[in-house]
Amino acid sequence: MSFSKPNRSAATVTSTRVAPAPVSGICVTCLDGCEGPCEIGRSALKGREMIYPQPFGKTTSGSEKDYPIDFSHFNIQGTCVGAVGVDPDPDVATFPAVDCSTAVGADGGIKLDFPVFTGAVGSTDIARINWEDMAVGAAISGVIVVAGENICGMDPQAEFSNGKIVKSPEMERRIDAFKRWYDGKGGVIVQANVEDTKLGVPEYVIEKLGIEIFELKWGQGAKDIGGEVKLPSLERAMQLKQRGYIVLPDPTNPAAQAAFKAGGISEFERHSRLGMVTEESFHKAVEHLRSAGAKYVTLKTGAYRPADLARAIKYSSDAKIDLLTIDGAGGGTGMSPWRMMNEWGIPTVELECLTYQMCERLHAKGAYIPPIAIAGGLSLEDHIFKALALGAPYVKAICLGRAMMTAAMVGKTHGKLMAEKMELEGEDPETGYLTLFAVGAELKERFGKDFAKLPAGAIGMYSYIDRMRQGLQQFMAGERKFALKYIDRNDLVALTREAAEISGIPYVMDSDKDEVEKILG
Repeated sequence: MSFSKPNRSAATVTSTRVAPAPVSGICVTCLDGCEGPCEIGRSALKGREMIYPQPFGKTTSGSEKDYPIDFSHFNIQGTCVGAVGVDPDPDVATFPAVDCSTAVGADGGIKLDFPVFTGAVGSTDIARINWEDMAVGAAISGVIVVAGENICGMDPQAEFSNGKIVKSPEMERRIDAFKRWYDGKGGVIVQANVEDTKLGVPEYVIEKLGIEIFELKWGQGAKDIGGEVKLPSLERAMQLKQRGYIVLPDPTNPAAQAAFKAGGISEFERHSRLGMVTEESFHKAVEHLRSAGAKYVTLKTGAYRPADLARAIKYSSDAKIDLLTIDGAGGGTGMSPWRMMNEWGIPTVELECLTYQMCERLHAKGAYIPPIAIAGGLSLEDHIFKALALGAPYVKAICLGRAMMTAAMVGKTHGKLMAEKMELEGEDPETGYLTLFAVGAELKERFGKDFAKLPAGAIGMYSYIDRMRQGLQQFMAGERKFALKYIDRNDLVALTREAAEISGIPYVMDSDKDEVEKILG
């Protein structure tokens, strides 16, 4: 059985003429004369452009590989006995009484109303276009929004002095959008990669823009190379080449310029460099950020091999960083090589199980364990419960990348349609928001006259988080756990022997065996 679907995908807008061979993905009868709707055929015309999901800037993409173990291989336990965290009284232990708040930071100083935060909303067009909706949505929901890598470097209006950033209107816009609606919970994390560090982005956002939480980035689950975006014009390609990025094909090459003008090349690619991790350089970077004024320093790492996971956990422990986000394979992104997104890295469940084992070893030695967040293909409340339980007590939050953006984009789309309708009918758009969103009346009561200023996408994201909150409260109440800190690994059962072996979670038929024996005598 093949877990992959090579040579055709909605992500690359490709298909096969007839049923494909399971391993190669090539039509079982490849016909001479076929125009080639598959990835191979399209690559014969468009070459390297077919490496990436399409259309760039308008989609996010997630792996479609069907991994042998995922979170569906675990079920959430339930019990009819007692209550943990509240009085075992049916009038007190109701599901709305479940506390879904959490905190991260070595000092627990970053408070979250709900244990989620966005993926990195970086320099792709889809991230830039949807930033305000997501930032405001995070602010009013009391969660974290992450400003991804390359924002300053990609800002067409950015100003530099001696090779260092001195002003980025785009970064200022992003941070201001969150701060205008910030209500004491959540926050903004700004990331940096190799180019950002060279351009002085950490110092700029910390010293000039007042950012308190800064994130070092080793990678992400969707790819094991640096970030990339598409560039639609020769002028833009030249600008980013001058700023030190890798741009392919080389826009300074006369042959590339001629090919672009002729239409053979329809776009350029901007690539970031690979980070080169060493223990010494990591600790130097953490200390530099702290000396520059960062109140909290975090790290995001990807689905690398187990030895690299061990490095991330150990180095983060020694440096006493404030949050370690571990992103598994099987998730998605705004822009990554499509086959890489499907065929590299350790899947989220296995990566989290390894994380738990490594944290247990360090904890047994009395080491500091940073708050950990898990990412990689998660989207709903059952995923949140399972990911928190599988990594308990070390996992404190869940990163939801594409899911958060999906809610914001759908809210934005329907808000625009509603506004157009209300304008045609000569009615107040605010009335339309109250009709459109289930949480509209609640937010109107909370924000009063400012309700009309909320971006529709922000309301959509808030509504999505509100739905997950109630769903998580219901799961937790069914397990009689009335605060997140009480969730543990005993709240799960493995549905297959293989899932049990990988995770250490009891197989469903072995669960509670000792207690059953005591009850039955």
